[in-house]
Amino acid sequence: MPVWRAVAALAVIVSSLFLAFTMAPRLGLDLRGGTQIVFEAQGEASPEAVDRARDVLERRANGLGVAEPTLVRSGDARIIVELPGVLDPREAAAVMGRTAQLSFHPVLASAGPEGQQLTDESGQPLTTGPAVISGDGVTDAVARTDPQRGPGWFVDVAFAEPGPWQRLTGEAACRPYDDPARRVAIVLDGKVISSPVVGDDTPCKAGQQGGSTTISGRFTAEEAQNLAVLIKGGALPVPLEIVEQRVVGPTLGAAAIEASWQAAVIGVLATGLFIVLVYRLVGLLAALALACYGLIAYAALIAVGATLTLPGLAGFVLAIGMAVDANVLVFERAREEYRGSLRPALDLGFKKAWSAIADSNVTTLLSAGLLFWLASGPVKGFGVTLSIGVLASLVSALLITRVLTQWTIGRMPARLSGLGSVGRLRTWLTERDPFVMRRGRLWLAVAGGLLVVAFAGLAVRGLDFGVEFTGGRVMEFSSTMGVDAARQAVGEAGFPSAVVQASEGRIAVRTGQISGDDAARIGEVLGPVVRDELIGPSLGEELRRNAVIALAMALAAQLVYLALRFRWTFGAAAVAALFVDAAIVVGAFAWLGKPIDGVFLAAMLTVVGYSVNDKVVVFDRVRELWVGAAPFQRTVNRAILQTVPRTVNTGLGALFILVALALLGGDSLRDFALALLIGIVTGTLSSCFVAGPLAVELEGRDRTPPPAVQKERIRPGAVV
Repeated sequence: MPVWRAVAALAVIVSSLFLAFTMAPRLGLDLRGGTQIVFEAQGEASPEAVDRARDVLERRANGLGVAEPTLVRSGDARIIVELPGVLDPREAAAVMGRTAQLSFHPVLASAGPEGQQLTDESGQPLTTGPAVISGDGVTDAVARTDPQRGPGWFVDVAFAEPGPWQRLTGEAACRPYDDPARRVAIVLDGKVISSPVVGDDTPCKAGQQGGSTTISGRFTAEEAQNLAVLIKGGALPVPLEIVEQRVVGPTLGAAAIEASWQAAVIGVLATGLFIVLVYRLVGLLAALALACYGLIAYAALIAVGATLTLPGLAGFVLAIGMAVDANVLVFERAREEYRGSLRPALDLGFKKAWSAIADSNVTTLLSAGLLFWLASGPVKGFGVTLSIGVLASLVSALLITRVLTQWTIGRMPARLSGLGSVGRLRTWLTERDPFVMRRGRLWLAVAGGLLVVAFAGLAVRGLDFGVEFTGGRVMEFSSTMGVDAARQAVGEAGFPSAVVQASEGRIAVRTGQISGDDAARIGEVLGPVVRDELIGPSLGEELRRNAVIALAMALAAQLVYLALRFRWTFGAAAVAALFVDAAIVVGAFAWLGKPIDGVFLAAMLTVVGYSVNDKVVVFDRVRELWVGAAPFQRTVNRAILQTVPRTVNTGLGALFILVALALLGGDSLRDFALALLIGIVTGTLSSCFVAGPLAVELEGRDRTPPPAVQKERIRPGAVV
């Protein structure tokens, strides 16, 4: 065993331990609770103007006293604002998104051609002259209260230059005390928020000195604080519209973290126990490497500053299945190559499994990349987590597992190692040698029938698109109320057409585009809100379009990659089988009435990536076995039978994890796990009964000669 490989494995583990214990993970709002608001600039807004708007929003968020607010620009016209701990989105949105055009005006004695007719804070008509000071001339604004000055709150304002304020107050001070023109109008967004009378102590013409003033107007503490934030934050350079809003209560986030980690622990333990039972001692070493995988993936997520979201945690757990797959591929190949000596068999197992491992992980990374590129919100986090998990699984299987097994392989008997026999399933298949491909057209007909059933579900039941794809508002309330009573209460609150559902002590309400005040009115009759999502119609249409594009591009990317890596016939057969897998999952969700949302999109792209792994492994073996004039139908049959043990063992390893997610992960992760369970089962079967027979049919019509036999070239000291 090369020493450098052991040193590299140790360095990776030590570095991961250091990062895990010295850095804290960055949790998304769906795990720690808070509000996320997505603003979109209206009209012709340049990227520079959007950047300035982001700076203004950041100052406002800081003024609200939010701990660690996050503001990032998304694309050319959107700004994503995350406000941890803020659970009332109405006030946050009102303060963050207001245009806040602040100005200070003289009050005219009577209406004139240059005057502007407004209403003062008490509702009386007021005529103002042109603005003397704009919001850009304000440097600071602080909300204060002082018992010596009487009850109530006021706002102290500091100006960048004292001159304009002195002139404005100096002119007003020359007027009689009962003259309306002795007042100064402070106007915010076209409304007079305060029109104080200039005091007797202000000299005529000289005005107020010091470059500061106090705004009073019978403010409450909250009103004064919000006014100070708006004044200090400045004016937004472009109008902003809220196109998406998410609110998650902290208790829901804590429950999601606990459920996800329980699923991870149970999934890892069950999977580890399974591979130990199947592969004995090398399985135990792989289980240790699997624990190292969890450490490496977690440390990598922290190191790159990735935000852990609920779907992201699901991707973290699911990538365990990828790590198992690489180990299973190596061990199954080593079993095939065993000829009485363990070390050569293990070396050949790592060498010959590398091609299938690389191809299967590349296809998964393609799907994860599309998620990151086209998705938004938590689903984007799933793509990041899945990508990091796939890369960590490669390190776990090809470095750590290899170091552990090569270090112990010469010190164990073949029977105890787990590699000295091909296993019961492979022995059974070898003895019977079933000719599955003889009925290839029958299997294709069965697949066609399943497609008809799936499309019938789309036609009869239709798809229940979630609020992400349709626009609207979905809220969850903590309540023990029955669904009928809740539906009646929501109807009496003024929303008879709302969709009301109940599960596990929560009431879910789905409506169209309603305001925050309307949402609060529903909350008054149902209980405290634990989740609130608002999606604008334009964003919903965009997300729906991106979902279709993502699925189409995923299939196209798999086709191109497989055609380049193998033959076009293999690529076409694999993509057709993937289409069958995707259609069956979508049809099943249509028949079951399950929601089609962003989490479902993540599940579908994962199904595409996971299912193509099986096809890659099968066709990789077909390419290896197909020599010269050998009957292609027989070659495909042999390849399927030889790869079935790997497929079954990998599938069972993933099923343990998905069952744990389905049982412990809550409603959204339960649907995610259900989609993957259906997808993995259909994907495993389609590799044998759709991709294989279809490749046989396509090759029968293709005139391209079979690939030439390639001699293996082993470079001394080569690492694979």
